[in-house]
This record gives sequence, structure tokens and C-alpha cells, in this order.
Amino acid sequence: MSAMKFCRECNNILYPKEDREQKRLLYACRNCDHQEPAENYCVYRNVIDHDVSEFTQVLQDVTADPTLPRTKSVKCHVCGHPEAVFFQAAARGEEGMTLFFVCCNPNCGHRWRD
Repeated sequence: MSAMKFCRECNNILYPKEDREQKRLLYACRNCDHQEPAENYCVYRNVIDHDVSEFTQVLQDVTADPTLPRTKSVKCHVCGHPEAVFFQAAARGEEGMTLFFVCCNPNCGHRWRD
């Protein structure tokens, strides 16, 4: 059984990451640049399938989720705030995955997709 690993720098969850050049498995933090080699090469993946008729809603507190990556390379179109969290999800009526952004300004919370 594999346990969750946490970053030594910022205490966020470490995620498996492949180092293709050196052909090894790492655990990397999505918040800071901390990486460490994996001791166990067994990686588990949990996939949740949604019913076609089910509506998945983005919660308002998604910006407080420390497991979601953040970017400062986009600006909110509504308030101009320079930081957003982002995640991939299947958009209704579309095939494939869509990149969703949520503004980190607590007074805004605007959502858009790429």
C-alpha cells in the first residue's frame, strides 16, 4: 500500500512525475519546485466517471484548494487580477478535456475556459 507524500518545503501533496531524460520516477510539488526521487514505482490512479446527465459544478472555494495548480501567466478578463487556479475537466457536450481557470481574487471568482 502506498501512502500520500507531502512536500518538505510547503506541505502540499506531492504528485508522481516522470523524468524522461534520466528515466526515473519523481514526486513533485505543484506549488513550489521541490522534487524527490520515488522509492516505490507503484502509482495508483483514481478515475471518477460522471453520468452524462449529471451536472458538475465548480465550487466557489476552488481557489483555496492547495492541490490545484496556480498560474500568473493569465489575467482575469473581469477584474484584471494576475493569478488564477486551473484544472482540466470534460466540458458538457464536448469531446476531450477542457482547461478551466478560476480567478483568485476573492471579490471576483470569475470562471473561464481555454
